[in-house]
Amino acid sequence: MDQIKIGKFIASCRKEQGMTQAVLAERLGISDRAVSKWETGKSMPDSGIMLELCDFLKINVNELLSGERIMAEAYDKRAEENLLAMRREVEEKNRQMLGTEYWIVFPTVISGLVMVFVASFTEMPVWLRIVLIVFAFVMIFTVAFIAVGIVQKAGYYECQHCHHRYVPTYWKTNLAMHIGRTRYMKCPKCGKKSWQKKVLTKED
Repeated sequence: MDQIKIGKFIASCRKEQGMTQAVLAERLGISDRAVSKWETGKSMPDSGIMLELCDFLKINVNELLSGERIMAEAYDKRAEENLLAMRREVEEKNRQMLGTEYWIVFPTVISGLVMVFVASFTEMPVWLRIVLIVFAFVMIFTVAFIAVGIVQKAGYYECQHCHHRYVPTYWKTNLAMHIGRTRYMKCPKCGKKSWQKKVLTKED
């Protein structure tokens, strides 16, 4: 989606309704800075307020995501294009989040193991040895908890029995047996346990 085009369209519709950025922001319960960022193409309206925003601007969601008025005959086609674009954006966002997990985990684990190795095989005061080992393990466990949060939120887990895709709770994800990103969990829909793989989208 073209954020610059969408931003200009939001600004145009806002002016048509005789509203300033401050007035629109007040009606939506947000800051006028957020509205300014939309209109300059720096960010997109959150999905939670899109319907309310469209109501104030007298447009529909497909027109908002297209950045222009849509004729009735082209509505269905444009709606499908917008849904596909949103799906691609969600998938790419999830992929980036999962990529971030690797960049956080591997350097931290390697650094922690190096600290433990140095503390174990280098001559130093006992207190310093203890501090290094404790710090290494605290660092590794802290990053592990952060990594689980990223894996839990990015994408979905798919049940191998009914193929239901869902986002488990943090602790369910954290406590489940796992091999990489594949976790052994109980499906909330069919109630069966299976090794569930991480997928990026809600549906195929």
